[in-house]
Amino acid sequence: QVQLVESGGGLVQAGDSLRLSCAASGRTFSRYVMGWFRQAPGKERLPVGAISWSDGDTHYADSVKGRFTISRDNAKNTVYLQMNSLKPEDTAVYYCAARYTSRSTFDYWGQGTQVTVSS
Repeated sequence: QVQLVESGGGLVQAGDSLRLSCAASGRTFSRYVMGWFRQAPGKERLPVGAISWSDGDTHYADSVKGRFTISRDNAKNTVYLQMNSLKPEDTAVYYCAARYTSRSTFDYWGQGTQVTVSS
């Protein structure tokens, strides 16, 4: 059974940094893509970025390029979302998700962690 557990959210001020973690368990993820998504109050859930577990290839939404970085630690089965220069509009619940490389949809989701950025 796949489990994704996010942690690291909190309340920060604009300009601060925060690192989210996503601990994955339940199977070998070498052929998975791990994604980060976020959902602001009253808005739809949107992709933040993703990383290929096998080669570390990353992709980012335009809104976070240059500020957010996704990385992975194979030994710990953990994916990270480093968020720098945070803005109030980054306030959202952040979710970690996983999909097999051949699939187009993310099948597994974490419970989410709240990030609040005050101005």
